[in-house]
Amino acid sequence: MFFLLSKLLDFLLLPALWLLGLLLAALLTRRPARRRTLLLVVLGLFLLGTNNALVNEALLAWELPPVGLRRLGGPHDAGVLLTGIGDGRKSPHDRVYLGRGADRLTNALWLYRAGRIRRIIISGGSGLLEGARGRTEARELYVLLRLADVPARDIWLEERSRNTRENALYTKELLAHHPDVKSLVLITSAFHQRRALGCFQRVGLHPTPFPAGFVTTDRSAAPSYWLIPDADALSRWSLLLHELSGYVVYRVLGYA
Repeated sequence: MFFLLSKLLDFLLLPALWLLGLLLAALLTRRPARRRTLLLVVLGLFLLGTNNALVNEALLAWELPPVGLRRLGGPHDAGVLLTGIGDGRKSPHDRVYLGRGADRLTNALWLYRAGRIRRIIISGGSGLLEGARGRTEARELYVLLRLADVPARDIWLEERSRNTRENALYTKELLAHHPDVKSLVLITSAFHQRRALGCFQRVGLHPTPFPAGFVTTDRSAAPSYWLIPDADALSRWSLLLHELSGYVVYRVLGYA
């Protein structure tokens, strides 16, 4: 039930849905004054929602900042790579499709090759409502790591989890069979690190965060940064609203 409700909440928090709803209300109302007000609200939300600088500043305040390799230290016993970067809905299913945040994977590989982590734990089953299609996402990322010549003995899989809380719970269950693993690095998108870190700490694991998959850019004084509308800004607002609401819900329920 929690999984289904979270998907419904994601839908309701789409800024594009709000704009469409307000526009329909403006078109359907019979009161000219109300129509003008609603159209002005739509215009205002559109201008704010497509402003790249505003959403970038908001995300910069929320994302955890990058961590330098020297500051990370190590070698750590394992890096926990959270999934959520693949797309199992795309066919043909004879390859692995990656989307935004794919450098979670490349950062995990980088840490392994740099000797900062000794092994990689991939945590994630399927986030699709209709369930997994073929391989889990953890299994798909395993395939890519093997193609990058990471030995199979250094890749552990957790394939049951469907959300961040389950990532933490099932990773702890996996590690119960490996008491020699003491130090962990948590590798997930920068905007997701706060909630993920809270979930892992709640179950008694205390990994070092390593943010990846940044959706922000450096600040700029250029007029294009502040003034030119960007359609992608709406999707980034959706991403931020999703994560903020998820964090609040997880805190209220005691998951993080």
